[in-house]
Amino acid sequence: MKLKVYADRMSQPSRAVIIFCKVNGIDYEEIKVLISKGQHLTSEFAEINPMKRLPAIVDGGFKLFESHAILIYLACVFPGVADHWYPADVAKRSRIHSVLDWHHSNLRRGADTYVSNATIAHVAGRPLTPQAAAETETLLLSSLSKLESFWLKDDGCFLLGGNQPSIADLSLVCEIMELEVLDEKDRARLLGPHKKVLQWIESTRNATNPHFDEVHQVLMKVKERLQYQRLKAAKSEGGSDMKKPLLSRM
Repeated sequence: MKLKVYADRMSQPSRAVIIFCKVNGIDYEEIKVLISKGQHLTSEFAEINPMKRLPAIVDGGFKLFESHAILIYLACVFPGVADHWYPADVAKRSRIHSVLDWHHSNLRRGADTYVSNATIAHVAGRPLTPQAAAETETLLLSSLSKLESFWLKDDGCFLLGGNQPSIADLSLVCEIMELEVLDEKDRARLLGPHKKVLQWIESTRNATNPHFDEVHQVLMKVKERLQYQRLKAAKSEGGSDMKKPLLSRM
């Protein structure tokens, strides 16, 4: 039976799994579960993932959730996946695991919470919470500094000094892509000082294109819409129509 991937492309870990499947020629069926419509909270989806989070996969009779676990599974089970994604060498695998574990409690918590409270809450029709964004910014900046000074300190274009991307690169870059929806000045303020991080993002994008850009199209549409809203608001006080959730207007 064909692999089923339950995903919402507005979800950064969902994008990582979809890009991985496309890059590695894995035959799969993408089943859309729209977070904006609460489809991940239904009893039907709970049969797939009791935690009601995305992404999740079903491979025959096997069900799995949590994007890092899914990426590891796909890299190990499906033939033709290049070794650099999840190397057979145990030491290299362990270093990838160290990045992935760090990701969840640092970069993911910082980037996701900051973007949600600074901008993306409008997508779901919720009010922004600048105070929460300000509190989370410290963790985001610390995470970006650690990426720059530690995880990208070795020679090579990718994390841990590699010359080809691993599942860790793909997972973390998809996380940072959330910053695209921020105001350009805000994004430049956060990412501008981190030249290695910017180059690493571009290297991972180039290594996985055209799939990277195709899967991120939905995020770019949100970015364009938010830019329009900001411009409209700047020209006329209270001019942006944010009464309805953004995704429902796209």
